[in-house]
Amino acid sequence: MVQINMRGDREQALKLRLSGKSYSEISKFLGVPKGTLSYWFSGLQLSDKAKERIRKRVAAGTLHGLVSRNKNQTHRAIQRARNARKNARGMIRNITRDDLRLIGSALYWAEGYKRIHIRGGREVTYHAVSLTNSDGDLIKIFLRFLREVCEVPNERIYVSVRIYEHMNEQKVLMFWQKITGLPMKNFRKSYYGVSKSSQGQRPFNRLPYGTAQIRVGNTELFHTIMGWIEGLAML
Repeated sequence: MVQINMRGDREQALKLRLSGKSYSEISKFLGVPKGTLSYWFSGLQLSDKAKERIRKRVAAGTLHGLVSRNKNQTHRAIQRARNARKNARGMIRNITRDDLRLIGSALYWAEGYKRIHIRGGREVTYHAVSLTNSDGDLIKIFLRFLREVCEVPNERIYVSVRIYEHMNEQKVLMFWQKITGLPMKNFRKSYYGVSKSSQGQRPFNRLPYGTAQIRVGNTELFHTIMGWIEGLAML
C-alpha cells in the first residue's frame, strides 16, 4: 500500500500542479495515485501559462505514443509480409508440363497480342505469337512455356527491345540477353520511343530496362495458344 504524507504531499502536489506539471509527472514524483490527485485538484484554477505547459506535454506525449505505435505496427506489418511470402514460396514446387501450359496460356491471355489482323475486310492468315513486358521473371517463365510446352527452338525466338532516352542501350541489351539466354543475333534493332499509352507520363525508374517483346512467327502456334485460352475461359 502506498504511504502518503497527506498534508505535505498535498501542498507539494498543489505547487507542482500550479507550475504546470501533469498528473503523471506529479504521481511519478510523489508516488501519489492519480485518483487522489484528481480529488485534491478538484476546483483548482490554473494560470494560462500552466495550462499551456500541460497542453504541450500532453500533445508531446500523445505524438510520441503515436510515433512509437506506428513504428511497432510498421515493423510487425513488414514481418508479417515477409513471413507470408516465405510461406507462399514454399508452396510452389516443381511444376508439370500441364501446369506450365496453363501458366503460359494465362500469361498470353493477359499480356500477349491476341487481336486478329483484318485487311480489306478479310482476316489475314498470318499471325505471330507476340508478348511484351518489362518484368524479366515474367519473360523467363513465358520463354520456358515456349521452349518446353510449345517446343519452339531458340533460333525461332526473336526479341525486340523498347529503350527510352535515359537508358544505356548496351546495358539494357545485356540485361535482356541474360534474361532470355538468347544470342545477340536473335535481337532485332532496338526501338527508342514512348508508348502511346504512357505518353511520357510514366516515371523512367518504373522501367529501368525498358520492355522486351518476345516474338515467334508461327501462325499455327498462335491459334493453338488461342485455343488453350478459350479452353481456360470455358472452365
